[in-house]
Amino acid sequence: MTQQKEYYQILGVSRDASEEEIKKAFRQQALKYHPDRNQEQGADAKFKEINEAYQVLSDPEKRKLYDQYGYEGLKNAANGMGGFSGFEDLGGFGSIFDAFFGGGSSSSDSQSTRGNDLEIPVSISFEESAFGTEKEITVDRFEICNFCKGSKAEPGTDTSTCSSCNGSGKVTRLQKTFFGQFQQVSTCSSCDGNGVNIETKCTKCSGNGRKRNNRKLAITIPAGIEDNSKLRMRNQGDSGVKKGQEGDLYISVQVNSHEKFERVASDIFSVENINVAQAVLGDSINVQTLDGEIELKIPKGIQSGKKIRLNNKGVVSIGRNNRRGSHIITINVVIPSELNSEQKDLFEKLKKSLDN
Repeated sequence: MTQQKEYYQILGVSRDASEEEIKKAFRQQALKYHPDRNQEQGADAKFKEINEAYQVLSDPEKRKLYDQYGYEGLKNAANGMGGFSGFEDLGGFGSIFDAFFGGGSSSSDSQSTRGNDLEIPVSISFEESAFGTEKEITVDRFEICNFCKGSKAEPGTDTSTCSSCNGSGKVTRLQKTFFGQFQQVSTCSSCDGNGVNIETKCTKCSGNGRKRNNRKLAITIPAGIEDNSKLRMRNQGDSGVKKGQEGDLYISVQVNSHEKFERVASDIFSVENINVAQAVLGDSINVQTLDGEIELKIPKGIQSGKKIRLNNKGVVSIGRNNRRGSHIITINVVIPSELNSEQKDLFEKLKKSLDN
């Protein structure tokens, strides 16, 4: 910030601007550079500069001194008129913004608050993802203390209504700003927002009202679930503070890979190797599917890379009335790289017969 401060230039108004024009300019500039809205480097310093300019130009006496003597004259005369308050005297970014831009109050929620959401990973097999499964999981979470029932007080001990907040858990104070007074509501520090004074804290939860517990839960994993899917269990996360609503629990499902199958959407893919004779003459081979081993007919003359589709042998399509996809088998004809003498003779004879 330069030593010679041009307050009119900072607010972007002329030297003969009216009180309403100065107020409007400040409102626009403050809204633009308030650090809660502007995360760019230097926004906070700019906001302080704008605030200082407004404090001078909105005050008739300070503005008159500034118009006559400039910043240095205003600075030299400040001691005689008690100085002018800086940014820090106005309660920080939040309070000035709330006071000016319609908040009317700055409050800290002293009521119950929702618990945190939790997430845990669960691994399942490829087959379990296809047909669904049941799993038991253990969740480490905050739960309402079953000894004090969330009251935070040792059962049987006395509590009294907090005299500072009259049992509301909140205290209200009036704060003066350059726009007048505004009401600020905050959590009562005397009772920590409980509304009551607790003489003896609960010995089981140390007065927290909640305690950590390992809870076993049964979860149902639906058929057709895909890798990296998430399941949501409502109200199974942390218990809320001051008996607030529980958070949710998210189950992150990891599906283990299969040694033979690959999945794309609701279809299953696999590869079956056959020899040249099977490809030429046709055959029946046993192949593995999700439903167990079946006999697959290989048509004669099949080419390597040919695909055979087994309808309704894939994975359940979630949300499609349990319809299953297909199992698509790619036939790979294996060409032998080495032959014994008998096999070589047979292929020589086959070669000659095919050349005729």
